[in-house]
Amino acid sequence: MNDNLPELRDIHLPESVSLWPPAYGWYVIIIALILLYFAHKLYHLWRLKSKKNYALKLLSTLNTEEVIKSASEISTLLRRICIYRYPEIVAVEGKEWLKFLQTKTKHKLSESTAELLENAPYANPKKTKYSQQNLQELISFTKIWIGENL
Repeated sequence: MNDNLPELRDIHLPESVSLWPPAYGWYVIIIALILLYFAHKLYHLWRLKSKKNYALKLLSTLNTEEVIKSASEISTLLRRICIYRYPEIVAVEGKEWLKFLQTKTKHKLSESTAELLENAPYANPKKTKYSQQNLQELISFTKIWIGENL
């Protein structure tokens, strides 16, 4: 018999698998995660903008002929926004409520318009000392406040 043992080579293990470059599947997963992150950010931005648009739409549908009723609805709208945005301030009323609203915006209310906002939910609609000018100032203040806080 032929002696072929000297010609046999030793057993060699294959090279270990390197971490770089990753397989194509990892590229797909990384790209999918990046797209998912940006989709989440866009969705969050869209939800914030839709709440703002909804609040501004509610504000634009007010009947401005009735000053007290419109001011009362504006007060309710501002409370609803505060329940969503600043839940710790829900129980505040009166002067503290007005002070809080004015601290959250750069625009300030005149004294009579602030009094209208404060007293509107409790005032008698037939006996009013407030004018359309007060209501228009309150509406513009509310638009600015919604824009800065939603």
